[in-house]
This record gives sequence, structure tokens and C-alpha cells, in this order.
Amino acid sequence: MSPLPDDDDDRRPLTGITLKIASVCAFVAMSTFIKASGEVPPGQTVFFRSLFAVIPVVAVMAFRRELAVAFRTSRPLSHVARGVVGVIAMGLGFFALTRLPLPEWIAINYAQPLIVVMLSALVFGETVRIFRWSAVMVGLVGVTIISWPKLTLLSSGAELGRGEALGVLAALVGAAVSAVAMLLVRRLVKTEGSPTIVFWFSITATVAGLLTLPFGWAALTPLQAVMLVMAGLCGGIGQILMTESYRHADMSTIAPFEYTSMLLGIAIGYTVFGDVPTIHVMVGGTIVVGAGLFIIWREHRLGLERGAARRVTPPQG
Repeated sequence: MSPLPDDDDDRRPLTGITLKIASVCAFVAMSTFIKASGEVPPGQTVFFRSLFAVIPVVAVMAFRRELAVAFRTSRPLSHVARGVVGVIAMGLGFFALTRLPLPEWIAINYAQPLIVVMLSALVFGETVRIFRWSAVMVGLVGVTIISWPKLTLLSSGAELGRGEALGVLAALVGAAVSAVAMLLVRRLVKTEGSPTIVFWFSITATVAGLLTLPFGWAALTPLQAVMLVMAGLCGGIGQILMTESYRHADMSTIAPFEYTSMLLGIAIGYTVFGDVPTIHVMVGGTIVVGAGLFIIWREHRLGLERGAARRVTPPQG
């Protein structure tokens, strides 16, 4: 399930865009099923989401005869570390999802790429110039606009208000932890293939979710169980579609279509849960999306410049 095409002739941008939008639909469906399942303990939700996501992923790997490759790795501890970080991010995100309107939850999660840029510079020493720093700062202003009305509820006595405020805090921390997971994946892809990374994460997340059983799982109704199983299947299908999209188009081409999740979230939130997006979500979400699109554009321009530099620089040694 490598995201890199074997040949430039495999590049079909429209196919890549279609697959990316399909993956966004699958992930929004996953989020909808999780939210509809009610306030299930996050560890239990992680278990169901991870276990049943393995089914479509393993089926595709078996069809491509990649299962043997997925098992093999020289960096098991790195995979486990990435898996643990990813599970923490997933658990926080699922906790937030059951306490926030769907559009608001999606908008706050758009903070993740902004945090990736920050951590890349501050922790890994990557060069981030003024253009991207400016976009990050503007994007964080948008996140603040979205979050502030809920965070002010922490000082209120209303239980519902406090629940939503905790949901915002969990979503923000989850986005930050998810950004760390993304940076760990960046390191893994230097030596590990996509089948290996996907397989090891799925197994690690399933085991980690199961280990939360002694801390109390809910007795699920049949409907809740079906919702969580569907969430897992949608998550696995979304992973496959997303990986496939990168076979057919450059990341800079298809990454902007991630933001179609906001439109889907608003539509589903209104029709299924009766959530009406507030002015704070609309204004803040627009700012965050704009900042994210600018970062994607800037990364694309830097990639072109690096490519041009490589073409005009003679090989050394």
C-alpha cells in the first residue's frame, strides 16, 4: 500500500482527487458512527475502530500479496512508540467527538497541520520561514475563535457547558498529539513501507484499546455495537482510499480536498444530529482552512524550488 507510484505514467490527478474525496467521506462516516454510538469509553471505541479497520486493510494486503512484507520490520519499537502516541491522540479525539458538534470537532482538528509545522521547526530543526510561520499564527487565531466560546464555559456551573469545554480541550490536545504521531510517521517512512506502518499501527492500537478493559467498558446495546463496527470498517476503508489517492497524484494536488470534510460535517451534523454551526465555527473554520491551504501551497512551491535546485546543481564527489 505504498503511496508512491511506480512510474510517472501512473499519475492521474482526477483519479487521485476522487479517491481523496472518497476517503474523506469514509472518515466523516466513521466519525458520524462514533458520535451516534453515544458516550462509550474512549478505550473501548479505539478497540472497535482499530480491530474492525484491520479487516479491509488486511484484505487488500492479501489481494496484493503484501502481508508478508507488512509483518517484517527492523524497527518494532519505533512502530510501537508511534502506535502508542497515535492511540492517545485517537482516544482524546473520540472523547471530544462525543461531546462536541461534528462541524466544530472537524474544524478544531484542522489545527493538526499547523502544529506539525511548529513541531517540525521547534523539535526537529526544520527550516520554517516567515511565510509559513505567519500562516500558522493566523491559523491558531482561527482555532482560538472556534474554541473560545466553549472554553469560557469552564467557569460556568452548567454540566453541559463543562462537558463541551472538556471536549474542546481534549480535541486540542488530541490534535497536538496527532501532530507528534505524524512526525513519527515521517521518520518511519524513510525505512519502512506503507503496509508495514499501517499493519503495525492497527495491531498496536487494537491491543492498546483492549488493555483499557479493566478500567471499565460500557455494556453496549446491539445498535451501539453495530455503530462501532461500522466505524471501524469505514476507518479501514478510508485508510485504503487515502493511500491509493497518493498513487495517482502529488500530495500538494490532493491535500486541499481534505477540507471538504467541513462541508460534509456541516451537512451531516445538521441532518443527523441537528447541529447548527455557530458564527464562531464558520469564521474560525474559514481562517484555519485558509491558513492550511496557504501552507500546502507554500510546501508545493518549496518542493518545486528544491527540485529546480537539484536539476541545476552538479553531483558532488
